[in-house]
Amino acid sequence: MLRAADPAKYRITPIGIGRDGTWALATGATAALDAGPDALPGCLDPGGASVSPTEIVSRRSAGTTVVMPLLHGPMGEDGTVQGLLELANVPYVGSGVLASALAMDKAMAKQVLSANGIPQARYRAVRESGITPGLAQQLADELGLPVFVKPANMGSSVGVSKAKTVEAIRDAISIALTYDEWVVVEEAITGREIEVAVLGNLDPRASLPGEIVPGAEFYDYADKYLDDGSTCVIPAGLSTAATAEVQRLAVQVFRTLRCEGMARVDFFYEDRPGGRGWLCNEANTIPGFTPISMYPKMWIASGLSYSALIDELVRLAVERHGRQRRNTAR
Repeated sequence: MLRAADPAKYRITPIGIGRDGTWALATGATAALDAGPDALPGCLDPGGASVSPTEIVSRRSAGTTVVMPLLHGPMGEDGTVQGLLELANVPYVGSGVLASALAMDKAMAKQVLSANGIPQARYRAVRESGITPGLAQQLADELGLPVFVKPANMGSSVGVSKAKTVEAIRDAISIALTYDEWVVVEEAITGREIEVAVLGNLDPRASLPGEIVPGAEFYDYADKYLDDGSTCVIPAGLSTAATAEVQRLAVQVFRTLRCEGMARVDFFYEDRPGGRGWLCNEANTIPGFTPISMYPKMWIASGLSYSALIDELVRLAVERHGRQRRNTAR
């Protein structure tokens, strides 16, 4: 994003967050990116000049300041940083506190989507305090084998396991519980993995869909970030009718979860005879945003360049902030 944003339009101030939670100005980020990934852990300003998050977001120059959170997972994508920015009265790209928290919590998101008639895989959400010795067998009987076991609040497939036996379900639940006290167990779907990028506030629109062809047994963390084994097909090889339907569903999911700005909505497609058609997997309110990530690539295929996408997201952030402030000032 640092490379793609138009320097004639924006004065960019990079902010780094260390693994210890320290926030600091990161003016060396551009040089660190040029030097390669090994330089990134040292991209914070030298001399240990850390500042508090509220100090950073309050250092606003003349004109409009917009924050673009490029964060995944807890403490970034789940409404926590969004709440900080709301308190600081700073416009920011993406969904607000409610949508960010709701989309991040797979158990609650599924409950809301189900109440609104959006098709999904069969699932169970279980809290750690409700796990019994016979639960794994109950899940196998109810959902069949294999199943996917996930921590409810996590991203990038961290903590996700595919369990093919009852004993494996027990082990997978133990792994998921190291990340969250809520666990989601889903039936395994045999279908195509289709993603759609959604952009907008009150009038969101959907991109052309893309398809993920995993290089591993499923699209796990290593396949996403380490092994480079997966293949992305944009646009996905779908009929005109199927494309229109998944675009409609993506916008419906976006609105149902009260997303704004951007989100990537992921689906499974059971297009075989007797299949259930489209099944929503999840919505990501801060999707990957590198030039090779699916979200910008789907918009590029839809006719919106990477730099133009950044411009639109900034415009949407300012529009949403102004609308919200008019409402809260009453």
